[in-house]
Amino acid sequence: MSQFRIASLDNLVSQLSRLPGIGRKTAQRLAIYILKGSEEYAGALSGAIVDVKQNTRLCRQCFNIAEDTLCAICADTTRDSSKICVVEDIVDVMAIESSNEYGGVYHVLGGVISPLAGVSVEDLKIRELVERVRAGDIREVVLALNLSTEGEATMIYLSQLLKNHSVEITRIAHGIPMGSHLEFVDQTTIGRAIQARRKI
Repeated sequence: MSQFRIASLDNLVSQLSRLPGIGRKTAQRLAIYILKGSEEYAGALSGAIVDVKQNTRLCRQCFNIAEDTLCAICADTTRDSSKICVVEDIVDVMAIESSNEYGGVYHVLGGVISPLAGVSVEDLKIRELVERVRAGDIREVVLALNLSTEGEATMIYLSQLLKNHSVEITRIAHGIPMGSHLEFVDQTTIGRAIQARRKI
């Protein structure tokens, strides 16, 4: 067995491989890139990580990422606050925003209902969504969850929960393949799915 081990490099590889979608081989390549890079780059990278941890939080209204009490979208008075697009995670907000086809606001659930993964209704921002619908002048709730079994089940649950409120419930069109995650779908497909949303 090889004795070539460098503790600091090994630690960096271990930390990088904890990132989603990063296997050990990719983590090794990234670690070597950082190692061979300049001291300034390493400092800027570590500074950016510390900065994002210290200076960002969740928006108190929609639970998107924010640098203030409200995120830039909720604070934007030109957005149509009568439309709420419900998504699973922050990356889905970024994906939909990149399509430039949606002008409303968002609500980030923080996941989907998944009993097998131990995620229940109480673990998600569902109560907060219902409170927003009750309290605000909401005309439409767009369900834009990832088209997985858990995503479908969560959309059904939400549509049943909200059906007695005077709000139109729509879902994005099925141009997005089953099992796909919005963050990996191209901007045009997302844009068309938002435009072709249908009532539930």
